[in-house]
Amino acid sequence: MARAAHSHLPDPVFHEPVFGEADHLPDPNGFSTAHASDTELYKQIGDLLKKDVVAIPQSRIAPDAIFPLAEAYGSHGAQVNKLIEDAGKIIFHALGDSGASNIRKYANELHVSDQVTLDAASASNGNQPAFLFHLGDLVYNFGEAQYYYDQFYDPFRNYPAPIFAIPGNHDSFVVPGTPEGHAPLETFQRNFCATQRTITQEAGSLHRTAMIQPGVYFTLDAPFVRIIGLFSNALEDPGVISNLDGNWPAVSNVQIDFLRAQLKKIKDENYKGAVLLATHHPPFSNSPQDPNGGTGGNHGCSTVMLKQIDKVCHDEGVYPHAVLSAHAHNYQRYSRIIEFGGREIDVPFIVCGDGGHNVNPLVRAARGHSPQEPHAGSDVKYLEGNHRPTWVKQLLLEKYDDHNYGYLRVHVDKDELKVGFHQVSIRTLAQSRFDMVTVNLADHTMVAN
Repeated sequence: MARAAHSHLPDPVFHEPVFGEADHLPDPNGFSTAHASDTELYKQIGDLLKKDVVAIPQSRIAPDAIFPLAEAYGSHGAQVNKLIEDAGKIIFHALGDSGASNIRKYANELHVSDQVTLDAASASNGNQPAFLFHLGDLVYNFGEAQYYYDQFYDPFRNYPAPIFAIPGNHDSFVVPGTPEGHAPLETFQRNFCATQRTITQEAGSLHRTAMIQPGVYFTLDAPFVRIIGLFSNALEDPGVISNLDGNWPAVSNVQIDFLRAQLKKIKDENYKGAVLLATHHPPFSNSPQDPNGGTGGNHGCSTVMLKQIDKVCHDEGVYPHAVLSAHAHNYQRYSRIIEFGGREIDVPFIVCGDGGHNVNPLVRAARGHSPQEPHAGSDVKYLEGNHRPTWVKQLLLEKYDDHNYGYLRVHVDKDELKVGFHQVSIRTLAQSRFDMVTVNLADHTMVAN
């Protein structure tokens, strides 16, 4: 596996990828608090967050092409794949909303990043996570280049494996007055969609090389699993992946073509591994049906986005084994039970947006009433919206945590997908697994552990 390059070199030795630091380096500048979110400007852009979308940069590769995990490891890729295949499983991390927008939140981000790093570094042979898949909002408030060091490179400086990412809304929203060439998605692409393994200016004194994923949307192909990542754009709510509904003329339908091509490829190949779909904005995020029971948390559902995904899945006859998202700053796990392909299948929809930025309550008090938090297993089919598909049999909010930060640890073998949520307690600085769901890959049946 690639090791850190010698210090003072502008590029990695032999053009190999570099992940965690070999040595503990001093922090050259500390966390900066001079941030756009602390100025009057932030108060002026609230309305824009509801209407300003951005164009979707097209991937460098064809819609049906995949990005192999081995490519991220350079010349070590074949060796890494063999280690995973010999172990009979792959393990990886996922989380979202890790960026700390001010120094008060910074410790929370560090606790989470330290725990995923410790988990990766201390795992026994055959159990080491092969990568981290970030679900967006790496840099608050709006993806400025000068905050990549503090909010991404430094916290994850010792994470010893590749880090892939899809942009969140805070990684893509363009603040009024942003100079040409400094748009957040340009910075994101420089650090995650680079054409070569280079150490970017955002990395400062650290050695992690830029990721070379082919675009802001892409499919990561690894032993036992494929992850289809979509860019759900720059609005606070809802997520937007296309202009199929005619509301977002600045947004192309390139991701619909991509998703269709990827699902067709899975079907044509009779792919037997786990298929995961990842978006930043959650298709489902809890909100009480009774207005006297309170209001939803900081973010709601993206039902139009899900409707568009559902249609492509139905057209191609392939539904993912699980859907991962972030954006809402808590942990939520739903079971969506649907009729698909002539049989009933179970699909977990998992929100993990408590990677360090904040933790928000699932339900807020409203109209002088105390918030009524749902029970585990509550029927929340009303979240599907007014035009709920007839083939959706149930939508259950199985479990949630709106008090702790945390991350996902995902295990996939030839038979099963297991997704576990690990709490990171800020008070005790410890982590423990809070929830686990297992999906049988062959028949899409689901068991909670």
